[in-house]
Amino acid sequence: MIDKRDSLIPEDARTKLDEWRNSGKTVVFTNGCFDLIHPGHIDILRRAKALGGVLVVGLNSDSSVRRLKGAQRPLIPEHLRKMSLEELRSVDLVIVFDDDTPHRLIAYVKPDILVKGSDYAVGDVVGADIVESLGGKVVILDLLPGFSTSELMKRLSDNHQ
Repeated sequence: MIDKRDSLIPEDARTKLDEWRNSGKTVVFTNGCFDLIHPGHIDILRRAKALGGVLVVGLNSDSSVRRLKGAQRPLIPEHLRKMSLEELRSVDLVIVFDDDTPHRLIAYVKPDILVKGSDYAVGDVVGADIVESLGGKVVILDLLPGFSTSELMKRLSDNHQ
């Protein structure tokens, strides 16, 4: 059960997570900035959802994205990125986090499966230690070639020069 005194996770998210756990659902977790939702995101979220019962997405806050990606990012504010993710049928819950990594969030969610794209190795996945220590697993999914927000931004920039 998630500590209800911790403000890292909103009350409604804690309630959903408790309900899913109590009903024996497999919780899958992934995270990212999801600055411009593109086919690569859709593909990995769909395949992550297929691994379990519910998909929880950790979404970097605007300030977290700026620290990680630079002053020009995010392109889309967090409340709109969150709304967009929530509209995807593969996503069951979106939790915004302000840390540079989702480590604390993963420690609270305690997912059965942690998913990242193939731009990561299992040993480099933040939270892998937590998930594996709880008997869960880390799954690396192949990325859809040619789709990343950074690549798309570069293509747009190159086309306007």
